This record gives sequence, structure tokens and C-alpha cells, in this order.
Amino acid sequence: MIDKICEILTSKIRNEMTDIDDERAEVINYGMHLVIGEIPKTFVFLLIAYILGIFKLFVLSFLLLLPYRCVSGGFHLKTHIGCIIGTTIFYCGNVYLSKYLIIQPEILRYALIIVAWIFGMVMVKLYAPADTENVPIVSKKERRKKQILSYIMLTLSLIVAVFIKDLVISNLIVYGSVLQSISISRLAYKLTNNKYGYELYEMANNNA
Repeated sequence: MIDKICEILTSKIRNEMTDIDDERAEVINYGMHLVIGEIPKTFVFLLIAYILGIFKLFVLSFLLLLPYRCVSGGFHLKTHIGCIIGTTIFYCGNVYLSKYLIIQPEILRYALIIVAWIFGMVMVKLYAPADTENVPIVSKKERRKKQILSYIMLTLSLIVAVFIKDLVISNLIVYGSVLQSISISRLAYKLTNNKYGYELYEMANNNA
């Protein structure tokens, strides 16, 4: 249903703007999918979190990870059902880990944050920004900018985690940062049948 709606809207846009080629039409269609598909999915996520009694922590987890996630990227599951399941597991898993896996004493918590930072920095160096087939990031300038921002957002987030007194909220940042760093890895892409968009673009150009 969503696919059909997006196709109709994209077709109407192309009729109105005749200079849009097939490549740009694909980008527009993908953007339509994001807008139209994300709205109902967001309500589903929030409903599940409410039923599980973790609504506030779920929303907080999403907001705390958003800066790092936006610039570092990550895989996308290719069906709406898959996306709902994957996103629910990601954020609900983070909430439950943060509530029930409290690292004490403080020296161990600080050690965990340092390990999370080192791991994240390595993942960013190797894979960020982790793009997708549908929206590849092919500009070297743009890729470099997002990689630098990934370093900054990861570092700032974990610095905040050090000073937050509420250990659950601190854990939301630490565990969430680790999960996000994993989501941009080659292993995560392989397990979810995703490919890095810029690699496909470079391969196509090399074969041309």
C-alpha cells in the first residue's frame, strides 16, 4: 500500500517537473517511503514502549542516540515489519540493559565508558558514515564531514554519560553508543543483507 502511494506521488512530481531523471526520481521515491512509512511506524514503536511500561526511557533512548546515529548512519531493514521489529529490539533492548545491567563500582563504570569510546572510535574510523544502497554518500567531502561529526558526537555523548548521576540514563548513552557502533559494522550489514552504498557506486564506476 505504501509502495503504491509513493509511486503515485513520485509520478505526479515527475509530471509536474519534467527535468527529473530516473535517478532523481528514485531518490524522491525513497524519501516518500521514509516520510510516509516512518509516521505509522513511529506510533507503533511508541505504543509498544507504552505497553511494556518503558515509554519515557524509550523516547529518552531515541533522543540521546539521535545525534550520533544521524551522522554515523547504519543499516536499514528492507521491510516495514522488519524495521518495526529491529527498531523495537534496538531501543527496548537498550532500555532493559540500562535498567538491569548497572555496572558498579564507579571505576568499572568509567572503564566501560572508555572501552565504549575506543570501540566506537574504531568503528567510526572503519565504517562511518555507513550509508545504504538507496541513499549512498558518494561525496568525499560529505563523507569526511560526517565522519568527523561522528567522532565528535560519540565523544560528547560519552562525556555526558560520565557526569550524569542517574545511572540508568548514563547507561542509555553508553550501551546505546555501543549498539549504534555495532550497527554500522560490516558484520551488521552482512547479517541484515545490506550493502554500503558508496562501495556499490565506486564499483559501478570502476566497471563502467
